[in-house]
Amino acid sequence: MAQFQPAPNLNTLPVANPADMRATLANFATGVAVISTTDPQGRPFGMTVNSFNAVSLDPPLVLWSLGLRAQSLPIWRAARGFAVNILSADQEPLCRRFSSRVEDRFAEVDWQPGLDGLPLLHGAVATFECRYWARYPGGDHEIMVGEVIACQRSDMAPLVYCQGRLGTLHTVK
Repeated sequence: MAQFQPAPNLNTLPVANPADMRATLANFATGVAVISTTDPQGRPFGMTVNSFNAVSLDPPLVLWSLGLRAQSLPIWRAARGFAVNILSADQEPLCRRFSSRVEDRFAEVDWQPGLDGLPLLHGAVATFECRYWARYPGGDHEIMVGEVIACQRSDMAPLVYCQGRLGTLHTVK
């Protein structure tokens, strides 16, 4: 008969290695979104993320996070709100454009201003227009929580990111 062995105290164990954490997280399939806002001069600004998540239905809250070293962090901190544009399966070029170093990512992109001028991308599977609810420190990231003031959806297939690759859902049962 095996002897009972007490579990180690979790507070005394070392944390996971960042490289291992990143490689392990790559196995979690996510949707792909372009988070958008306007800069202090009123110009549209956006970036591709897969760190988007729901927080609460009542009140309606969503979150995304941004690295503290991101050059765009001051734009996001100065903004009153943000839009989440969930990309459709045929919007891979937009995913790449908004994750590139292109200065004006909205040039030649089909979009319209939403509430408070928040940029909404045409052809997105879904959009969420948000005002800031809170911002929190989260290790090497800042967590942006938004209260959803409007949302829209379509029946299009979403773009998916997993194991470093973009793709689509073939079947979901």
